[in-house]
Amino acid sequence: MVQTTLPIIGILRAHKAWLEKSADGRRADFGGITLNDQDLTAAVLSRAILTGATLLDANFSGADLSGASLGRGDFERSNFAGADLTGADLAGSNFAGAWFNNASLAEASIREACFRRAKLSRTQMLGATIAGTSFRECDAKSMNCHQSRLSDSDWSESDVSQAQFYGSRMNSCRFLGAIAEGVNFGTSKLDHCDFTRAQLQDGRFQRAEFVQCTFRDARLAHADLREVKMRGGDFNRAVLDGARFGGAQLAMADFRGASLRGAKEMTSEHLSQSLTDHRTILPNGSHGPYMRFSGAERAR
Repeated sequence: MVQTTLPIIGILRAHKAWLEKSADGRRADFGGITLNDQDLTAAVLSRAILTGATLLDANFSGADLSGASLGRGDFERSNFAGADLTGADLAGSNFAGAWFNNASLAEASIREACFRRAKLSRTQMLGATIAGTSFRECDAKSMNCHQSRLSDSDWSESDVSQAQFYGSRMNSCRFLGAIAEGVNFGTSKLDHCDFTRAQLQDGRFQRAEFVQCTFRDARLAHADLREVKMRGGDFNRAVLDGARFGGAQLAMADFRGASLRGAKEMTSEHLSQSLTDHRTILPNGSHGPYMRFSGAERAR
């Protein structure tokens, strides 16, 4: 790989003129170019072309990359803290170990990309389209993914504590072993998502819809599951102590081996429509399986 030498200042000046529709302006095109360790702090690169570029360890902090094309590029360990990537195309790119703290990826297209071990704390991803992308082992605390669409994306072993997925649509996403305390999935639709071993204590799921999701060995103590609509769902050996279930629809949820000790607002209908066994700890602290009219649905 050969490092390219370019008149960066002149290119940025010409690009600014292009954005202003000046006759002597020219759109910045870094496509296929290698510019490792480049300092582009606060650079104005809105709608610039960086397709297939290699910028390892580059500094884009505070840069304007809104609407830019960064597809199939390699930006490993680069710094995008505070950068604006609103509406950018990030398809097929490598952002492993990159920094996106306080950056905006709102409405970005993120397909078949890699963000493994990236820093995404307080990153804004409102309305983003995310598919086939790895976010494994990320630090994504307090990230905002309101109203986003996510499919076949892997958040396993990541820290998404206090993250906001409110109103999102998720299909076949994985959160295995994720730290997700206080996460918000309210009004989201989750289809065949896997939360095995995830730490979801105090998680908010109000009015969410679940279709065949897996929560095996997950920790959901004091989670808010009021008014959820659940079709299937594997909670085998999960801990739901003190969780709230007011108005929930739990069609064929599997609570075998789960702990529901102290669960609030659970009804006889909830437990009658669900699977329990002798390992299940019911809301009143007794062991299952649940028997109608036993009163075991009432927490002590």
